[in-house]
Amino acid sequence: MATGTGRSSSTGGPRLGGMANIFKARDLRRKLLFTLVIILLYRFGAFVPAPGIDLNAVQILKDNADQGGILALLQLFSGGALTNFAVFALGIMPYITSSIILQILGVVIPKLEALQQQGAVGQRKINQYTRYLTIAIAVLQSTGLVFLFNNGGGSLTGEASNNLNLVPNFTPFRVMLIVLTITAGTALIMWMGELISNRGVGNGMSLIIFTSIVSSLPSQGALIRAQGGTVALLVVIVMFIALLVAIVAIEQGQRRIPVQFAKRVVGRRMYGGQSTYIPLKVNQSGVIPVIFASSVLYLPVLLTNLVPATGWGDTVRRLVQDNLVNHTSIFYLAFYGLLIIGFAYFYTAISFDPVQRADELRKQGGFVPGIRPGPQTERHLQRIVSRITLPGALFIAGIALLPPLFINYVLSVDLSGQQLAFGGTSVLIAVGVALETMKQIDSQLMMRNYEGFLK
Repeated sequence: MATGTGRSSSTGGPRLGGMANIFKARDLRRKLLFTLVIILLYRFGAFVPAPGIDLNAVQILKDNADQGGILALLQLFSGGALTNFAVFALGIMPYITSSIILQILGVVIPKLEALQQQGAVGQRKINQYTRYLTIAIAVLQSTGLVFLFNNGGGSLTGEASNNLNLVPNFTPFRVMLIVLTITAGTALIMWMGELISNRGVGNGMSLIIFTSIVSSLPSQGALIRAQGGTVALLVVIVMFIALLVAIVAIEQGQRRIPVQFAKRVVGRRMYGGQSTYIPLKVNQSGVIPVIFASSVLYLPVLLTNLVPATGWGDTVRRLVQDNLVNHTSIFYLAFYGLLIIGFAYFYTAISFDPVQRADELRKQGGFVPGIRPGPQTERHLQRIVSRITLPGALFIAGIALLPPLFINYVLSVDLSGQQLAFGGTSVLIAVGVALETMKQIDSQLMMRNYEGFLK
């Protein structure tokens, strides 16, 4: 996107020759090995079933998950642990939900907003609130899943399944044991993510999401090859490479707003006078709009569990299944796309406040060349943010909607609920996490006087 002079700006790719330096630094090598060990332990926990679960019913749950429904989204972020009803069945979703809730509440609750502005001290307090809320959400979700799947779990599996009974001995003690186990698994995942962030490489929570998404790709690649042949699999791989290039270009694209600081004398020293810029990403909201939109779409699917199984309830359930679960229906595509665009503007407005940024510039003695400080700077920043948010929102909407359509109609491969992991949403998340991790590794190499591998 355009810089202050109207030219495009993006960061280059990795230099493969410099990647060998990662293993030369002893401290960095230990951090990488520690991160890999934690990820392997996380994957192991995704296959350890919770106590008191009927393993035959678990197999039925896996078969129903392949037919679509909300299980596709939940299975994507749990790395398959949900359909195994494993210790890590909920995955990282409770933490993501609590983080998003607190971030939104920070706009409307003055106390949280003040904590966000207190730097590291306030962030530690917010992290503590996030942990408490994560545990509360995990208790509610695990209890709901146990009762839902014990009664058939129709809406989640995409059908009115009455032969699914995961808990044969459905007693209060058994339910409490399963809920406690799954909640403890969520707390353990949260702890493992923080361990990676503190003692490993990269953001731990993001790497756990990355691992969950990538872990489901081999099985779905085998499914595509089984249904469409080797040619279809090669076409999907080429499509993935094109998606990677497009996502990297957009994720790294910035609109740089030039900022100049006035000279000021403090004592015998002169400060200011330098020029810098405010980087505004084209996709300012990341993948958050897709997660929000998916949650809104699947809320009616969950609510269909409350309607009667026959009569008007069955009509409502079929209407929801045809329009909000079928990824190829016109209504689904239009509604999902509009939700993504709307949430992109909403989250951008939360994450970037032109009024606050203009006030910070004024206090620091900075100004945008040709724009007066104060209200004019606010309007200038707001206008630029509004203009670059639209192409970013259209991009993530296209990334989320087009690949599944291509696989279904062009390649004639029916992935049903599994298409989510081969859709652009998962690639968008994975690429974003990979880029941030590479940047962190590169910065640590530079700190140790090694040549980095990013241009």
